[in-house]
Amino acid sequence: MSGRQIRAVLAASAVATLALTGCAGWGGGPGGGGPNSINVLMVNNPQMIDLQRLTADHFTRETGINVNFTVLPENDVRDKISQEFSSQAGQYDVASLSNFEIPIYAKSKWIAPLDGYVAADTAFDQGDILAPMTQSLTADDGKLYGEPFYGESSFLMYRKDVLDAAGVQMPADPTWRQVAEIAARVDNRQPGMRGICLRGQPGWGQIFAPLTTVVNTFGGTWFEKDWTAKVDAPEFKQATQFYVDLVRAHGENGAPQAGFTECLNNLIQGNVAMWYDATSAAGSLEADDSPVKGKIGYVAAPVERTKSSGWLYAWSWSIQQASEKKDNAWKFISWASSKQYEELVGRQVGWSSVPAGKRASTYENQDYLGVASAFAEPTKAAIESADPRNPGVQPRPAIGIQFIDIPEFTDLGTQVSQYVSSAIAGQMSVDEALERGQRLAEDVSERYQSRQEG
Repeated sequence: MSGRQIRAVLAASAVATLALTGCAGWGGGPGGGGPNSINVLMVNNPQMIDLQRLTADHFTRETGINVNFTVLPENDVRDKISQEFSSQAGQYDVASLSNFEIPIYAKSKWIAPLDGYVAADTAFDQGDILAPMTQSLTADDGKLYGEPFYGESSFLMYRKDVLDAAGVQMPADPTWRQVAEIAARVDNRQPGMRGICLRGQPGWGQIFAPLTTVVNTFGGTWFEKDWTAKVDAPEFKQATQFYVDLVRAHGENGAPQAGFTECLNNLIQGNVAMWYDATSAAGSLEADDSPVKGKIGYVAAPVERTKSSGWLYAWSWSIQQASEKKDNAWKFISWASSKQYEELVGRQVGWSSVPAGKRASTYENQDYLGVASAFAEPTKAAIESADPRNPGVQPRPAIGIQFIDIPEFTDLGTQVSQYVSSAIAGQMSVDEALERGQRLAEDVSERYQSRQEG
């Protein structure tokens, strides 16, 4: 979907044993450790592995609460969380969920509201959590159901030296038209370097993560407020045609198979001059061993008709409604998402590993800024300008920027993405791709409209 895909790859070797057993940490797995313990089910991203390693010596030592971790790859953990929380067996107390799942799970009453804990725990400082994060983890009933562990938006990354050599000035707030013009001017300015990388790989969290933000800012939407499907509307077509034309004319080689990881590698290896994608990518670009460290500029996500267009994503913590250990579960969450935990990671792991993107105070921390100065402010600005309830030019029926927050979107987005990826490959027209997509979207809208009428 974004940066977390490559982070999962990088973490794989560190958690090979965990993936085989499905559990690790204090107590040896779910149910271990006695009554003063909790069971946590989480994704195997590097930031989570850091958390697992630090928990016993810090959280458990301070609170006496043992934490039994079950750590799985992203696809596996999503399936297991869905099974566990839908059954409400109460085996797991806490799970790592994204801002896609949390409003859906809240509506199904699978997770517990956190407002009471937040009100009683003034040290947690909910006001320090970036407002769009809090908003995206708040359900339609107005209650908060998750706390972010780390988050991201999207922005445009570009090679400053390449644009300078071409005499090109990158605007601080570019339009997509300006980006297309710059891509044409820098295309092949260096041997083998294309103008821009844009995801073309099928998947609701691959190509449609960036492409839906383009649709939003061009004035399109998947559905109107009353669930009328608009996939073949002129604005959706215009945005998709623009995206397809841009990547076909000036994009990376192998674009129909290129996702986050491929575009990251292309920018690092000097194969492209620009890339629009997740803010989380900046840490890899500015790593000590990156050949492009110090060469990358970062500006806001390109726009057309909206003031901003960056997406919003957060790996977050939620408590299973059936948990009998909610108080201890909150103590863990409030520690894992705290300022103090970020400082602990900075001291013991390194400031570049801090799970950032969720707190305003992170972007005032001079130790963190010492390693993240190139991208910290653009990242914070991108997250703060994200509006998950109003990302386009018209009212929406569900929360979400790069997705529509309904269970059916994963299948809908993935199926339509296959058609759009085929258009990038030259196997069908954009019109045909979106006409097929419209029929699928109409099936979804019919179900929702009948549900409202019923």
